[in-house]
Amino acid sequence: MIWGIRSKTSSIITTMASRRPSSVKGDPIPFSPFSAITNSFTGFHRNWLSLRTKLGRVDNTWLRLSPSLKEKSVLRLDASIISAGLAQELKRFKIQNMSETDARVDFFDEMKQRFLSFKKQKYLGEVEHFKTLAKAQSPKFMVIACVDSRVCPSNILGFQPGEAFMVRNVANLVPPLENGRTETNAALEFAVKTLQVQNIFVIGHSCCAGIQTLMTMQDDENSSFIERWVANAKVAKLRTKEAIHLSFDQQCKHCEKESINCSLLNLLTYPWIEERVRKGTLSLQGGYYDFLRCTFEIWTLDFKESNVSHGSKLPVKDKAFWC
Repeated sequence: MIWGIRSKTSSIITTMASRRPSSVKGDPIPFSPFSAITNSFTGFHRNWLSLRTKLGRVDNTWLRLSPSLKEKSVLRLDASIISAGLAQELKRFKIQNMSETDARVDFFDEMKQRFLSFKKQKYLGEVEHFKTLAKAQSPKFMVIACVDSRVCPSNILGFQPGEAFMVRNVANLVPPLENGRTETNAALEFAVKTLQVQNIFVIGHSCCAGIQTLMTMQDDENSSFIERWVANAKVAKLRTKEAIHLSFDQQCKHCEKESINCSLLNLLTYPWIEERVRKGTLSLQGGYYDFLRCTFEIWTLDFKESNVSHGSKLPVKDKAFWC
């Protein structure tokens, strides 16, 4: 790079020197229109001589260049050095992030293999079934589960395509009707009124971060989206606090189950759900998955118009424990 600069500069010097009057050859240029600028660069000659020593022998004509040309050459050299530094930094950045990029590529390659395996082993073996699903869906279940990556209902309970209309939200909550519109009650309306599902299944799980947030937040705290959302289960928190002599972990587990019961009762605040439950055309179930022990509890809301109302204790039946 430096040799290129010196060669190009020597060429410019030779051309300029050939055009100068012989009477002033060898004399410094008496006046330059840029002298007012270059005079402000004090100590320039000392720095330049140091640079000249590093570069080696320089043609004598170079010393007769105007300060402005010297300045431009030094700036070009500085820019080259800076560019080289940026290139080295970029190289280091690429090396540092190479492993992360490779990991991402490897993961998507694995996803590709999973998809191709699904297509070969599942889809192509049941092509007619998938063609039927393409025309319409008629699931028997609506599942409301948590967004937690460890508790996929289809993976745990083996739901097949077309069997369950599924909604997943933080802490698997159903807000009451009076709390206004949400994605969850929009999905409820579609599942019950349009798809005519026969079961609504609310599934909670152990170690739920949403419930832990609910149990640690103060009653007047609702500044974040998560806090405002989990506040839908504040009744479950109050009931949990009534149970004495429980550690924090025990309180969270108790609240995880209690919040499911609150969601089942909140379902009855929707008239078009309550009507179908009363008629027996819609059943409400609760489920709890403990992934530390790989156990599953399931129960059904025992609807009796005389003793079930919003905020009351949940009467259940058909409780079962799978282990």
